[in-house]
Amino acid sequence: MTDGKNNTGNSRAKHFGIDHATGELVLGSWRIPLPRSRMARIGIGLLLIVCGFLGFLPILGFWMLPLGFIVLSHDLPLARRWRRRLSVWWHRRGRPAGS
Repeated sequence: MTDGKNNTGNSRAKHFGIDHATGELVLGSWRIPLPRSRMARIGIGLLLIVCGFLGFLPILGFWMLPLGFIVLSHDLPLARRWRRRLSVWWHRRGRPAGS
C-alpha cells in the first residue's frame, strides 16, 4: 500500500550511491563530492579497494572495499553490474520466496 505521498522530490532521502545530477557520492545523509575527471575517480576507487585489503591495519579498514566499488561503479560497467546484483540480492534476502 502507498501513503499517497510523492517522495521522489525529497532530496534528503537516505540512499547510497552516486547522485548523477550533482556528481556526489551519497552515503545516507553524507554527501562527498567526486572529481569530474574519470581517471581521478577510477584512481580513487582503486586506491580505496587496495587500502581496503589492508583493513587489518590501524586507520585503514574493510569499509573501504564497498566504498571503492561504489566509486568505480560510476565509470566501469562491470563494477556497476556487480554493485547492482549485490543491491538486488541484499533487498531480496529478507523476503519470503513467494513475495
